[in-house]
Amino acid sequence: MKKRTLAHENDWYYNNYIMRLLIVEDENDLRNIVKKRLVKEHYSVDACGDGLEAMDYIDMTSYDGIILDIMLPGKDGYEILRELRQREDDTPVLLLTAKDSIEDRVKGLDLGADDYLIKPFAFEELLARIRVMMRRKPQFTSNQLKIADLILDRDTRKVTRAGNEIDLSAKEFMVLECLMRNKNIVMTRQQIEQNAWDFDFEGGSNVIDVYIRYLRKKIDAQYEQKLIHTVRGVGYVMKENE
Repeated sequence: MKKRTLAHENDWYYNNYIMRLLIVEDENDLRNIVKKRLVKEHYSVDACGDGLEAMDYIDMTSYDGIILDIMLPGKDGYEILRELRQREDDTPVLLLTAKDSIEDRVKGLDLGADDYLIKPFAFEELLARIRVMMRRKPQFTSNQLKIADLILDRDTRKVTRAGNEIDLSAKEFMVLECLMRNKNIVMTRQQIEQNAWDFDFEGGSNVIDVYIRYLRKKIDAQYEQKLIHTVRGVGYVMKENE
C-alpha cells in the first residue's frame, strides 16, 4: 500500500513506514516461525490461526498486506477473501495453500487474491512475493496518524502537537506509532514490544513503561487533554477522552 523508497536491504521501509502484516495460518509452528522471521525483517506483524479471529483483527486494524492460509477453522481463506472484496477492501492478500491444483489457484485469484504461494515454501520467496505484492498497490495520498491535536507523519517522521514539533527518538516514534495506529484499542506491553523491537529482544516489560513515561513527558505533560492512558493490569491505550 505505502510504496517503499529505499532499496531492498532488510525488507524494511516504504517511505520510512514500517509495514503492518497479518498472518492467518492454523499450523502453529509455521505461523510462529514466519511471524518471527518477518519481525526480524522489520515488518510489524499480527498473527492468528482461526478465520473468525482473523476477521476480528481485520475489523480493528488497517493492514498493508494479509498472508492467508486457505484451510482454516471457523472460516476458510476463500470466505475471508470473498468477504473482504465484497466490502471493497483492497488490502493485498497472498494465499498460502497446500493445494497445487490449477482449479484451486484460479479460484483464489478470481476471488481477488493478489498472489499465492504453495506450501512448503522458502522464506526468501515469501519475502519476494510480499515485495512484489506491495509494489502493485497505489500510494496513499496521506500517511499521517492523528489523535486530537497530535499528528504523526510517517513520511517525514515528524510529530507535532497543537502545531508544536516534538523531538522523538527512533524507539519513541515506533512506540507512539503503534499506539496511534491502534487508537482506542488497549495494547499490551508485549504487543507494543513486538512492534518496536525485533522478536529476540530480551528486555523486560518495564522497558515499555519507561518509553511510555518518556512519551508522556513529551506528548501530554504540557497539555490539559491527556492522550496516553494506562489500563491497569493490561497495558496502554491512546484515546481522546478519559
